[in-house]
Amino acid sequence: MTDQIVCTVCPLGCIMEVEHTRDRILSVTGNRCKRGLGYAEKEILHPERTVTTTVRIRGGAIGLLPVKTSRSIAKDLVFTVMKEANAVCVNAPVKMGTVIIANIAGSGADLVATRTIEA
Repeated sequence: MTDQIVCTVCPLGCIMEVEHTRDRILSVTGNRCKRGLGYAEKEILHPERTVTTTVRIRGGAIGLLPVKTSRSIAKDLVFTVMKEANAVCVNAPVKMGTVIIANIAGSGADLVATRTIEA
């Protein structure tokens, strides 16, 4: 099978054609730097994303606390992570870097606050 992807590793934004099987990259064309090959392999065979969202916060200066996963997670876990984050409500104050949910969705990543919110 062949997929077309846009590389996000460097500012060039190469449009690459990736020929692959379910578990192996056969060829990559269109990349203008060597990093494109590694990106294509990861994106096709083991795609990951960093999730950024908000959770509700009680007693804060604002009603939503921005959060993100501490590292990228398997792409197929994104909706599960969002569902767990949506169910959370924390109490102010919260400091940037505070772990809101450890090992969210069994991903190995923590959901952490990306802003300090005072009470």
